[in-house]
Amino acid sequence: MAEKEIGKVSSYFGHVNVAAVKLSGKLKIGKKVHIKGHTTDFEQEIDSIQIENKAVSKAKKGDHVGIKVSEKVRPGDKIFLLK
Repeated sequence: MAEKEIGKVSSYFGHVNVAAVKLSGKLKIGKKVHIKGHTTDFEQEIDSIQIENKAVSKAKKGDHVGIKVSEKVRPGDKIFLLK
């Protein structure tokens, strides 16, 4: 499966399982992503995106978003869109 890098984790909020992500590409609810870092490596479907605590269905390059994650992520982890 081809992967395209679309963002990087800037911080992680463990109490709510949310990653703050700076996007370098587009992201939509329902898309599958691969999150990879030194100790992170998992795939998941995006079911929640927020910009400034407001739920949105899609985000674009340059947006700083919060996404719900199924596992712990770390700052610097890369987010790839699965095609």
